[in-house]
Amino acid sequence: MDDYLRLADRVAADIASGRLRPGQRLLPQRTFARRCGVAASTAGRVYGELVRRGLVVGEVGRGTFVRATPPETTDARALTEPAATAPPGREPAGHPPVTPVNLELNYPSVPGQSELLAPALAALLDPASLTDALRPAPATGTSGARAAVAELLGVPGHRPAPGQVLFTGNGRQAIAAALASLVRPGGRVGVEKLTYPLVKEIAGRLGITLVPLDTDAEGPLPRSVAAAHRSTPLSALYLQPALHNPTSRTMPEPRRRAVARVVTDLGIPVVEDRVWSFLRPETPLAALAPALTHVVDGLSKRVAPGLTTGFLVVPQERVPAVAAAIRSGGWSAGRFALDAAVRWIEDGTVARLVAAKRADAARRQRLLAACLPGFAVRSDPHAYYAWWELPAPWRADTFTAAAAAHGIAVTPGRAFAVDPAHTPDAVRLGLASAPPADLERALRTLADVARRGRSGR
Repeated sequence: MDDYLRLADRVAADIASGRLRPGQRLLPQRTFARRCGVAASTAGRVYGELVRRGLVVGEVGRGTFVRATPPETTDARALTEPAATAPPGREPAGHPPVTPVNLELNYPSVPGQSELLAPALAALLDPASLTDALRPAPATGTSGARAAVAELLGVPGHRPAPGQVLFTGNGRQAIAAALASLVRPGGRVGVEKLTYPLVKEIAGRLGITLVPLDTDAEGPLPRSVAAAHRSTPLSALYLQPALHNPTSRTMPEPRRRAVARVVTDLGIPVVEDRVWSFLRPETPLAALAPALTHVVDGLSKRVAPGLTTGFLVVPQERVPAVAAAIRSGGWSAGRFALDAAVRWIEDGTVARLVAAKRADAARRQRLLAACLPGFAVRSDPHAYYAWWELPAPWRADTFTAAAAAHGIAVTPGRAFAVDPAHTPDAVRLGLASAPPADLERALRTLADVARRGRSGR
C-alpha cells in the first residue's frame, strides 16, 4: 500500500476512535511530514485523501480541521496542534442525544397530514380513475390541472393564466427546465451571493456560470444587476424574492419594483423561485415584469415531498420552449401525482395544510427566539429556517462538526455561497422536520456549544 494511504488510514482511525475530535486542527503539512518521516508531497497527498473522504476540511490560511463526528476520547497529540492553540470545537463533546436531530432537512409536516391526504389517494385507486392516472402526462398537464394551479398560485392583485402553467416532477426540476430553456452552455446567470445549493449543482450540470450579485438587507442591488450585465451579458437571473433560502429575507415592494425595472430595461429573463412563498404570499416579480419572469413553485413544501409536482408559470410565448426543455430533460410530472395534486387543491386539502403549516412555522420561530437569545440570528416569523451568523471565534465548518458531535446536523454557510473564496461563518437551521421537543433540545444544545466556544471554555 502507498505510504500516503497508510498514513491516511492511520489518521482516519484516530478520527473514528475519537482520538481526534471534531473541530481539532491537524498539524501543518510540513510539520506532519517531519514528524512522520515522509516527504512534504506525501503529507499533501495524505491531507488530500482525508479531504476526499470527507473527514477533514482545509481552510486557506487557517489550517486543516477534523469534520467527522467521533465519540470523545484522548487527544492524538502526535498529529495535532498543542491543546492551547486548538480552535473552538475541541472541547469534550459530551454525549450525543439519544435520537439524532437533522436540522439540514427541512420538510414541514403537521399532525393529521396523512389523514387529510389519504381520501384523494383512495379515490384514485378506483379502477376507472387509476386507468387515467397511470397514463403519461405532458408538460402542459391537463386543463383541470392548469386551472387548479393557476387558482392556487394566485395572490391579491395577480393570478396567472391557466395557459401559462407547465408541470414537472418537483420544484428542482422546474428550476432546471427554466434555466435549460433560457441559458445555453457557457451562459451567465446572475444570482444572490447566497443561493439555493441545488441551483449551483444544476448550473454545473448545464454548463452555466453563476455570477454573484451584490446584495443588502433588502435583496440584490439593481445596480449590481446592471453592472454584471454590462460586463458580459447575463442570460437570466435566478432570484428568491420571498423568504430567501437561507436568510429568510423577503424583498420589500420598493426593491421588487426596482429589480423589475432594471430587468425590463435590460431585457433579462428572471427565474423566480417561490417554493416557500406560501408561508408569506407577497406580490411576485411576475406581476411587475410579466413578459420576462418564469415562476417556479410546487407542492413538496405545501404538501409532502414523497408524492409531489412542480409548477412553472411562464410568459405565454415561452410555453413551447419551456415545455420542450421539460420533455428533453425527462422532467415531466407523473400523471398519478398530478391527479392527486388536483384533487388535493380542489377539495381544500392544500389550503388546510397551508394554514396549519403557517401556524406551525410561527410556533417554531418563537421556539427559536426563546432558545437562541442574544445571538445574531436572521429569520422571519413566517419562515421554516433561520440564518445564524456565528459568534467569534467559531467558523462554520468547525461549528458544524461540533454540532454533529452532539448528534445535530446543520448546514454550513459554504453550501449556499456562490463564490467559494467568500464563505460566511454562518449556518442555516432548518426548523421544519424535527418534532418540536427534539427541535427545542437541539437548539438549546447548539446555544451551549456556541457559548462555550465564544467564552473559550
